[in-house]
Amino acid sequence: MTIELLINITPSETRVAYIDGGILQEIQIEREAKRGILGNIYKGRVSRVLPGMQAAFVDIGLDKAAFLHASDIMPHTECVAGEERKNFHVRDIAELVRQGQDLMVQVVKDPIGTKGARLTTDITLPSRYLVFMPGAAHVGVSQRIESEAERQRLKATVSHYCDELGGFIIRTAAEGIGEQELAQDAAFLKRLWTKVMERKKRHQSKFKLYGELALAQRILRDFAGAELDRVRIDSHQTYEQLVEFTKEYIPDVTGKLELYTGIQPLFELYDVENEIQRALERKVQLKSGGYLIIDQTEAMTTVDINTGAFVGHRNLEETIFNTNIEATQAIARQLRLRNLGGIIIIDFIDMNSEEHRRRVLNSLEQALSKDRVKTTINGFSQLGLVEMTRKRTRESLEHVLCHDCPACHGRGTVKTVETVCYEIMREIVRVHHAYSADRFLVYAAPAVGEALKSDESHALAEVEIFIGKQVKVQIEPLYRQEQFDVVMM
Repeated sequence: MTIELLINITPSETRVAYIDGGILQEIQIEREAKRGILGNIYKGRVSRVLPGMQAAFVDIGLDKAAFLHASDIMPHTECVAGEERKNFHVRDIAELVRQGQDLMVQVVKDPIGTKGARLTTDITLPSRYLVFMPGAAHVGVSQRIESEAERQRLKATVSHYCDELGGFIIRTAAEGIGEQELAQDAAFLKRLWTKVMERKKRHQSKFKLYGELALAQRILRDFAGAELDRVRIDSHQTYEQLVEFTKEYIPDVTGKLELYTGIQPLFELYDVENEIQRALERKVQLKSGGYLIIDQTEAMTTVDINTGAFVGHRNLEETIFNTNIEATQAIARQLRLRNLGGIIIIDFIDMNSEEHRRRVLNSLEQALSKDRVKTTINGFSQLGLVEMTRKRTRESLEHVLCHDCPACHGRGTVKTVETVCYEIMREIVRVHHAYSADRFLVYAAPAVGEALKSDESHALAEVEIFIGKQVKVQIEPLYRQEQFDVVMM
């Protein structure tokens, strides 16, 4: 089973597809006009302090002020041992910051929808093997490194690089890596931090002190520890840039880079374009004949599983169990592919057997273990729903590629023709009572106008008799179904 990264470049957009065994697992898209700011470090200014929310809004030079919670001003809490963390006390926001104060902050969550960016004062700088923590004096180790001996070796090695500048987190990619590579990584991060501090002294507030790498370079850095077979790039210029980047920072990836020069578009070669289109649909077909329904809302994402055309072979209970097991693999892939985050509620088909529930939950946990984004599964609730969370840092695929429908404004439905006709009639009566008019002219969408002239003509005639005025209907081809105007003549 080959694992590949496909990097597709157009003048204003970069797309990266992660292919495992010929199947698309992840897609990341970055547009120059809307480039993400996750990981960027800014010198911002506190524009407003909200004691009731224990938070502050910080101006970092964007259209919307960014959000800083009191708990995000704590230093490096994720790396502190459990007992020590319990002793930490989140102080009142009014004691921590004041309006007009300059702060160095880092973006931990891109602006999503109407919400501004989420900030922290707990600055971190990532590289291939290490994450630098300015001001910290300890070393943390990734939980994905399971060998205790390897954890101790890495911790002992990296602890020598800690000084007054800060400490480090050892990334999963560092497993089995020698002292020389770790020392180079640590030195690079310290140099980078020194440059950030120099910029901070030179510049006024609302200035970007450090910008994350572009998508192509960032994805190679983050996948450095993964078992990649090859990286195919369809742009000669980007290929040259990545060769130069990998030679300096990730030498063992350089040989895996490959310039794609085929006539057929790179994404079409792997059916990625069709997979992206399918990832925007509500319905996801399972091979057995069952299907998923995925609905993304402001508060949460819901996933419903149905047997569909799958009738099974033995009995109903086995059919339901097999559908649910198959669904766990599809759900894990769809969460990665669509980049769904936040609260996720999964409605598996009801199972009476406790053993079946346990095995379905284990299958879901195993499928999600391959996800590079942190997930937490809370098991089955009393209503038989599986509640889970997936860390949300960037906008979902749907939010990147789509916007709300102008007809339904994101509701997913529009009022029926009959409903709009009755609204028009009520509006005519309301205007008649409020103002004096000789007659009325109604502008309506084609379907609504036709209905008023045919199926609803008797009702409109009764309105004319009731108000004692003539009502004329004019069809406007450009009007949406719910759009209409009642004009007094």
